[in-house]
Amino acid sequence: MRVLLDECLPKRLKRDLVGHEARTVPEMGWASKKNGELLTLAEADFQVFVTVVRNLSFQQDISRFKVAVVVLVAKGNRYSDLQPLVANLLQVLADVAPGELVRVGA
Repeated sequence: MRVLLDECLPKRLKRDLVGHEARTVPEMGWASKKNGELLTLAEADFQVFVTVVRNLSFQQDISRFKVAVVVLVAKGNRYSDLQPLVANLLQVLADVAPGELVRVGA
């Protein structure tokens, strides 16, 4: 699965997504894009967008996009905060559907 990691996530998180092709927003040249524009760009090349932005579902109607959104819920966005969520994230990636929003974590 092609996974796009939001710019607020640590780049090294993509190494943990074994079996998936992961890129970061900055790698794609999309840094500083607003969430709606970012999701529009992402849906052309990716199946899943991963972020820690908890209020994204209040800002955007996720169901209108052809990309799934996974929100990682942790105390912070450092690698040490997010790494414990990787096993659950990998399970979610196996089943998530376009236009779906799933929260992973506390």
